[in-house]
Amino acid sequence: MEPGSDDFLPPPECPVFEPSWAEFRDPLGYIAKIRPIAEKSGICKIRPPADWQPPFAVEVDNFRFTPRIQRLNELEAQTRVKLNYLDQIAKFWEIQGSSLKIPNVERRILDLYSLSKQCNTRPFDNEEKDKEYKPHSIPLRQSVQPSKFNSYGRRAKRLQPDPEPTEEDIEKNPELKKLQIYGAGPKMMGLGLMAKDKTLRKKELLCSLPDKEGPDCPPTVVVKEESGGDMKVEPASPKTYLESKEELSHSPEPCTKMTMRLRRNHSNAQFIESYVCRMCSRGDEDDKLLLCDGCDDNYHIFCLLPPLPEIPKGVWRCPKCVMAECKRPPEAFGFEQATREYTLQSFGEMADSFKADYFNMPVHMVPTELVEKEFWRLVNSIEEDVTVEYGADIHSKEFGSGFPVSDSKRHLTPEEEEYATSGWNLNVMPVLEQSVLCHINADISGMKVPWLYVGMVFSAFCWHIEDHWSYSINYLHWGEPKTWYGVPSLAAEHLEEVMKKLTPELFDSQPDLLHQLVTLMNPNTLMSHGVPVVRTNQCAGEFVITFPRAYHSGFNQGYNFAEAVNFCTADWLPAGRQCIEHYRRLRRYCVFSHEELICKMAACPEKLDLNLAAAVHKEMFIMVQEERRLRKALLEKGITEAEREAFELLPDDERQCIKCKTTCFLSALACYDCPDGLVCLSHINDLCKCSSSRQYLRYRYTLDELPAMLHKLKVRAESFDTWANKVRVALEVEDGRKRSLEELRALESEARERRFPSSELLQRLKNCLSEAEACVSRALGLVSGQEAGVADVQMTLAELRAFLDQMSNLPCAMHQIGDVRGVLEQVEAYQAEVCEALASLPPSPALLQALLERGRQLGVEVPEAQELQQQVEQARWLDEVKRTLAPPARRGTLAVMRGLLLAGASVAPSPAVDKARAELQELLTIAERWEEKAHLCLEARQKHPPATLEAIIYEAENIPVHLPNIQALKEALAKARAWIADVDEIQNGDHYPCLDDLEGLVAVGRDLPVGLEELRQLELQVLTAHSWREKASKTFLKKNSCYTLLEVLCPCADAGSDSTKRSRWMEKELGLYKSDTELLGLSAQDLRDPGSVIVAFKEGEQKEKEGILRLRRANSAKPSPLAALTSAASASSLCVCGQVPAGAGALRCDLCQDWFHGRCVSVPRLLNSLRPSPPSSPLLAWWEWDTKFLCPLCMRSRRPRLETILALLVALQRLPVRLPEGEALQCLTERAISWQGRARQALASEDVSALMGRLTDLRQRLQAEPRSPEPPILLPSAPASDPLREGSGKDMPKAQGLENGDSVTSPEKVAAGEGSDLELLSSLLPQLTGPVLELPEATRAPLEELMLEGDLLEVTLDENHSIWQLLQAGRPPDLQRVCTLLELEKAERHGSRGRGRALERRRRRKVDRGGEGDDPAREELEPKRVRSSGPEAEEAQEEEELEEETGAEGPPQPLPATGSPSTRENQNGLESAPGASSGPSAPFSTLTPRLPVPCPQQPPQQQS
Repeated sequence: MEPGSDDFLPPPECPVFEPSWAEFRDPLGYIAKIRPIAEKSGICKIRPPADWQPPFAVEVDNFRFTPRIQRLNELEAQTRVKLNYLDQIAKFWEIQGSSLKIPNVERRILDLYSLSKQCNTRPFDNEEKDKEYKPHSIPLRQSVQPSKFNSYGRRAKRLQPDPEPTEEDIEKNPELKKLQIYGAGPKMMGLGLMAKDKTLRKKELLCSLPDKEGPDCPPTVVVKEESGGDMKVEPASPKTYLESKEELSHSPEPCTKMTMRLRRNHSNAQFIESYVCRMCSRGDEDDKLLLCDGCDDNYHIFCLLPPLPEIPKGVWRCPKCVMAECKRPPEAFGFEQATREYTLQSFGEMADSFKADYFNMPVHMVPTELVEKEFWRLVNSIEEDVTVEYGADIHSKEFGSGFPVSDSKRHLTPEEEEYATSGWNLNVMPVLEQSVLCHINADISGMKVPWLYVGMVFSAFCWHIEDHWSYSINYLHWGEPKTWYGVPSLAAEHLEEVMKKLTPELFDSQPDLLHQLVTLMNPNTLMSHGVPVVRTNQCAGEFVITFPRAYHSGFNQGYNFAEAVNFCTADWLPAGRQCIEHYRRLRRYCVFSHEELICKMAACPEKLDLNLAAAVHKEMFIMVQEERRLRKALLEKGITEAEREAFELLPDDERQCIKCKTTCFLSALACYDCPDGLVCLSHINDLCKCSSSRQYLRYRYTLDELPAMLHKLKVRAESFDTWANKVRVALEVEDGRKRSLEELRALESEARERRFPSSELLQRLKNCLSEAEACVSRALGLVSGQEAGVADVQMTLAELRAFLDQMSNLPCAMHQIGDVRGVLEQVEAYQAEVCEALASLPPSPALLQALLERGRQLGVEVPEAQELQQQVEQARWLDEVKRTLAPPARRGTLAVMRGLLLAGASVAPSPAVDKARAELQELLTIAERWEEKAHLCLEARQKHPPATLEAIIYEAENIPVHLPNIQALKEALAKARAWIADVDEIQNGDHYPCLDDLEGLVAVGRDLPVGLEELRQLELQVLTAHSWREKASKTFLKKNSCYTLLEVLCPCADAGSDSTKRSRWMEKELGLYKSDTELLGLSAQDLRDPGSVIVAFKEGEQKEKEGILRLRRANSAKPSPLAALTSAASASSLCVCGQVPAGAGALRCDLCQDWFHGRCVSVPRLLNSLRPSPPSSPLLAWWEWDTKFLCPLCMRSRRPRLETILALLVALQRLPVRLPEGEALQCLTERAISWQGRARQALASEDVSALMGRLTDLRQRLQAEPRSPEPPILLPSAPASDPLREGSGKDMPKAQGLENGDSVTSPEKVAAGEGSDLELLSSLLPQLTGPVLELPEATRAPLEELMLEGDLLEVTLDENHSIWQLLQAGRPPDLQRVCTLLELEKAERHGSRGRGRALERRRRRKVDRGGEGDDPAREELEPKRVRSSGPEAEEAQEEEELEEETGAEGPPQPLPATGSPSTRENQNGLESAPGASSGPSAPFSTLTPRLPVPCPQQPPQQQS
């Protein structure tokens, strides 16, 4: 098939091998195994085992390389010839100022080269070829830099379509005018020429010139005609012909000025004589004399052939210069280095992008067949100029190998260490023991040290064979496949002949072209000329092996990373010698000296592999014979002088033959007078012209030393035969004498030391040794075990006899065979005794057991041993059953009984055994039945009385088996009796039992599986006590209170420490504080003693009072947040939210004197304190306004009235149980009654009664004063659900509200008139005056002390309110607090109004839906706090849902303060969304408390 064809036919596939793991462990051995098959194809592919996957060891981030540029159509030999031919034609026209345009024929560019071949014309053949060239240098292969003058752009330009000439062009161009009239003549046929300001037909001139060149002209003075008409004289530049030519031929554009040198109008005669025509040798008609711009020769325009009609414009050269330029031989072709440096990532991105754009599909979807066809199409095309880049021959020493390498640079993991030492690692394979290259010390890059290859699609490696015709191995680490083509070594010369035949032009200028790795030829072309070619696609993780002198080439299917190296085995040595002779003929440099390599291996034959030693001996013999012949020829020439030279110490360039470039080692011829050169003995006539007496021989070894080295190799190579003969005699016992074990080991050691190859004879020797050593070891174990009396059976009697026969048949003598015979005699005697004992009936158990022990000590089992063992086991089992069922014996468990039955099944059957098994089975059945009955009693829901359990236990006692359930039932009955005794003891004691004790007894009684009548009575008592405690908790504790009932009833002993009090309150909120009695300092045991509780309560009262006084003094000293100069930073008070209260809106607690944010705590409400009641209070009686504020830290409970507490005490007296809370409640009641008595006594005194009377008169006067008509004040009572009422710190008189009652006023009604009420109260503030009473200090101090003690009580008393009003009247009105309360109430009312409207809309929507049933699933998902019973919970839930729906309609919520807990609750205990809306519609955005803990405060009048 011709390369111009569009269809590429893939060659046949090369062999593919898949070694097993056993074969894969020996790389060179496996390659030698497959060589007979693979060598016939030249290349082969090897797929490693699937789990052999070496890690990629290249440091990707540091790997940088500069690729080579490959222009595909310049790689193929025939295409390059065509391109070179077109370059010559284009150059011919360019130097004459014209450009070459190739015409298209049937839409394809005309192949001018093929046309010229058909016409058999070679116009540019160079008769004097330049035969001198620089031979190939290994370190620079594939790195020939292209000439900087090569114009690749010229090829691209000439392939552009030729524009059609216009009429203007025809007018300017005389040739086109002639074509119009006469048609195209022979000069113009086939060339689309566009003349540039010239009329000379240069091709006709070229054909008419003689072949020989004329002499060069000397430098002259040049006269140039300037635009102004003046003449300028300047000396001509002394350039050489070549420099002038190159300058002109590569100028960016043709010169447009007239450059002809003229002599006219010049006055100097010497210049006139210098200008003569080279054709006619005359100087006349100087106006028609033309000067060449290349060589400065002169020609008349009419003397030229053909003559020129006129002076041409621009640059003009004579026919001699044109011929010289066209005959110039082309420079050596090579690859150009790219200018950009890549990383692996950047190169991969470029390569993938190029392939995807070229094929217009993802890179992984492009078929390999399509890429292959497209590659050869591009390579064969002269029209398409596709350029790719290839990172080839990258040194792994510099950039790092893709395989792990054992060096000190980095630590390897165990997996990497395994691959670093593998023979298939390309860093290891060249230096394996069987490899020849391991004897070369130098690291030859590319041969011993791998090269790396980073490819992209279409990047190619051209036809070549490896240096020194060595093997090569290539591993593809990752990426897309690499396509290979291979030719076997037998067809290597045929391939060279075909390529030289088809492209002689290339080989004429570069005889070693195929060594430059820069030339491809289509495999189809080679196959059509009889060259056998194979192909393969190498995928990632696969090896490709090339064999000696096998030509190979290929290209990459896409972005990939490969690594390659050379290696040489013993079979390569003849090929290596032939390669040196081939290099000598080509005058090519060697990479290393073949003679040096052979001699180095011959110097140490013991280190060589046996096969390698034989191959080296053969090569050494040929080399010695040749050396003798050459030295004999030297003597015949008359050269007798000689001196020894250590050639291996000289650099290679100092010991190369100046004729054939080979590297000398054994000998060389040198001259004393010409010390700079030497020759090998094959070219002794080419050294120099000096006399033979001045020449001398430089040798490495004498002719006597070489045979000695050869003999050592022979001994090494033949040592195997001598050794094999010894082994054969020993194994076959040919001389009738068995060798000792030591002698056989010596033979095996000799094979190992001399590194004999693996063979059948060596394997037989190893097997014999292994078998003999195993026999010796087994015999020693048998004899030593018998002597030591170890009871360990090693073999049977039959095996012992076979073992003895095996030892006798081995070809080595062993003295242990006598000991084994002795053991056999003992065993046979023992067998006779056993047979005699078993024959006597009934057999004696003691005798049988003794015989059994003796047999174990022998270590050999006789056939009768099994029957003997059965008899012994039967007797032992019967004895064990008898001991288990004996009455005095300790009862066995059910597991023991089952184990005996199971063991009896494996005992040899007999009447006695059958009877014992039946008895065991019956007993086990009865025991399991009773065990099941006891289990039912333990697990039954309906518990049985103790009498029933006692009967079951009594009956089960007669069974001689240990029953776990019966035992558990017995223990439960004992615990029940102890429990009944504890109940009787605690019920008949001096005091009522404590609740904790009863609860403990109930818990224990419930866990017992016994029916107890006393348990129900105890459970009823505990339930009654819990009911009372729950009622008391509802009475005292606020909703979601953080305190326990006992903590509320007991005095706060640490009230004096504000930090301790606050931190403990926070701990209780967060669930971190659990102790109820820590404040009283009582343990759980102390709570059982009523006296301890009373004493601790009294002490706690005193500590509480002292502590609150200290706290009041400390808080009074703190700066007021209301002061103008007080800032948050200077204040030391902290609100419950964790922030410093500052500015308006801060309130001070009347008990602890600390400051709090009004929006963070529950505050008193002025409107509720002014509700109309008979008799009505005047508005100006400000001392009766509800402005008293207690903080949540001081007011811990609801503070019920004393009457309610007394009802709880009456119910407590009926309880037959003692509770710590009950005793604390009694102490609290006594404390409250005691304080009430003292308060009534103080109020009944003469001074206080008078003051109270004056207050009564003042109220009556204020009520009787006439006032301007005002709208009626609507002051409804606050709803119970109002969050501001819950937990407020004031004590309302009983007459002004219902105790613990609910108000039914809705928020809509409240909103009707409260706005005007707040405005009315604000207008009255300027009219308030005070104090209205003068309280003497003697009267004030006792009242204040009583007030302090009353505020500490968690009980509501009317006397407390009376004392507070009296003390208020004795002070000026606190207008600041009243203003603060009014502002807070206004903001709260504004938010309540919006919630009321939304709540009403919600209720209306429910009515409109017609009372749809509640969704049980939704109800299940609602929080338990929302699903609580009562209208308040439902209303609160609706209100919370509406806040989420209405968004901005709801009350504005303040954002939580920084540092405060994010989760806060409103006073109803329901969560309110923080930040639901924010609008500063009031001085305080809302009155909904934002406490960090849900501890709401509410006076008892508004609590439910």
